[in-house]
Amino acid sequence: MTSIHFDIPESLGRLLGEGIARLSLAAKEAFLADLYRNRRITLHQLAEALELGRIEVEGVLQRHAVTIDYSRDDLDAEASLLHRKRD
Repeated sequence: MTSIHFDIPESLGRLLGEGIARLSLAAKEAFLADLYRNRRITLHQLAEALELGRIEVEGVLQRHAVTIDYSRDDLDAEASLLHRKRD
């Protein structure tokens, strides 16, 4: 797995305290939602990156005011997944 890291001022880190883990997840969601918004990743890739199911991913996109654009690639990926689970 690849990691992305960025620094924030130490004073802000102290202010956030234990909330830093939640902030990290929020930053990850925002970054990935923006990639999806700009059509750099598919809905399936977004769900995979967040380790969430489709319904949960829709909630993430709603929180970030991103419209769902269900592509042919998304449909193919879901169909493939369903076939694998069925077998």
